[in-house]
Amino acid sequence: MNDSMAQAPARIPLREPAAWQRAVNWVAALALGLLFLSSGLWKATDVGGWAVRLSQARVPESLSVAGALFFGIAETVAGVLLFVPRLRRWGAALAAVLLVAFMAYFALNYTALRGQDCSCFPWLKRVVGPGFFLGDGAMLLLAAVAAGWAPKSAGRRAAVIILGAVTVFAFLSWGVQTARETGMRAPAAITVDGHPYAIGKGKVFLFFFNPMCMHCMDAAKRMSHLDWGDTRVVAIPVEQPQFSQQFLAESGLKAAVSTDFNSLKTTFGYSTYPFGVAVVNGRQKAALRQFEAPEPAAALRGLGLVR
Repeated sequence: MNDSMAQAPARIPLREPAAWQRAVNWVAALALGLLFLSSGLWKATDVGGWAVRLSQARVPESLSVAGALFFGIAETVAGVLLFVPRLRRWGAALAAVLLVAFMAYFALNYTALRGQDCSCFPWLKRVVGPGFFLGDGAMLLLAAVAAGWAPKSAGRRAAVIILGAVTVFAFLSWGVQTARETGMRAPAAITVDGHPYAIGKGKVFLFFFNPMCMHCMDAAKRMSHLDWGDTRVVAIPVEQPQFSQQFLAESGLKAAVSTDFNSLKTTFGYSTYPFGVAVVNGRQKAALRQFEAPEPAAALRGLGLVR
């Protein structure tokens, strides 16, 4: 009878990873998880600053805030999932998708972005070039190792809860940052050319810039053609202040120069250049981070700083 009946194939039990494989899996998961968690939290807690960085990387300004929120949430979720063994494969898969997307985007825009800063991690400075692709390739290898010797992922409910919590955190952080950008009291005076310069009354526009930054130069050239009326413009060099006057001469922007960057960056929540602050009668009225045409002219007109 046995010869006439189909025999069900024997189920071969999956081989458990060896101790060294589990150790390597943990090292890869923790390393990649820390990288993605730090990168994601940086974006989620500085949405405005990362919106500027994305626009400088040729992402349309209309999509830059949404992009900063999306990548901040996605990277943070990937980092958290990598720390949990039963969710690790999902985290590694999400990290791999993001890495491939980054590499494809920068490959397509390589000529325009080559040499530009692309630092996604607070402590690691990178520029677009061969090293960028080598670094992301190494992280892809970590994702493969983190997924390869991890148990099969299970627990969709836990993953959804993590996604929801991270999303709420990111939007709350963005809301708090936005709220802080109005009503902040400005110092009564700052230092310009070694002398006190009152900004407690009237309309003042503070322009944070780097003299070597082409985005700053383009913005300054466009602002030089605006009718500022009785608004005073104060340019604040973030780096290399010795080239400030040359920057203003080349751009044509008429502005006083203050070297009080260290104190002003704390007061107004500066994150990255170019950055602007509208001050009216001693209080911050708005922070400006969008400087691609037609900005900041449209925002400045709406605030009543230019005609």
